[in-house]
Amino acid sequence: MKKRLEGKTAIITGGAGGIGAATAQLFCEEGARVALVDLASAPLGEVAQRVRSQVPGADVLEIAADVGTEPAATEIVARVLAQFGAIDVLVNLAGIRSYEPLAEAKAETWNKILAVNLLSYAYMVREALPALRRSGRGSIVNVSSTHAVNPRIGMGQYDVTKSGILSMTRTLAFEEADNKVRVNAVCPGLTLTPFHVRRLGRSEQDLLNEKVDHNLQHRWCDPREVAYPILWLASDEASFVTASTVMVDGGTRV
Repeated sequence: MKKRLEGKTAIITGGAGGIGAATAQLFCEEGARVALVDLASAPLGEVAQRVRSQVPGADVLEIAADVGTEPAATEIVARVLAQFGAIDVLVNLAGIRSYEPLAEAKAETWNKILAVNLLSYAYMVREALPALRRSGRGSIVNVSSTHAVNPRIGMGQYDVTKSGILSMTRTLAFEEADNKVRVNAVCPGLTLTPFHVRRLGRSEQDLLNEKVDHNLQHRWCDPREVAYPILWLASDEASFVTASTVMVDGGTRV
């Protein structure tokens, strides 16, 4: 049986994070060549090595870059094309957080979070689009958050950028439809990534065993549960899906 991404090349930004790592492994399992992008080379290398060890024959390119800077997008796309010769899928997943009430938000913080969470998506899209158009079946998956539509107190800057991703997604879908490039968004909910394990200072198993009131399923999401919808949107199975937002949040309570 043909694998769902067989013969395709994908770029995943934020590749060293929990959802990025899960997506990279799933993409490789489904036959994709994957370019993993993240800021720090050490965790990026750890993820790439883990993928290679768990998926025999996995073709993974590691690119350490600050996607919040405009020149990085040009360099990333050039390296992927030099290595693989094509780009069929772009998964924009890079993101950082800020914990400031909007009344106290500093320009420095705004500039940093906008650069990574929103502008990096715009830069990567712009640079990858020529190759995605040539693909004839290009797919862009922008990873937002359930908090794009369910904002919180104290994380307004983060939530604003996630809302902007949804607007960008729909506009791009309209603009690129005639070029046969599909553009969709995924909004994860409470996902148990290494970031949250470190932040909460508890074991992963303890958090998995905990009943939470955040969503209707009363539990954390595993990163692979987010990776599967990303995979589907990236694949030709979703060929009639564009300008859509998929909520992967266990029925998050408003």
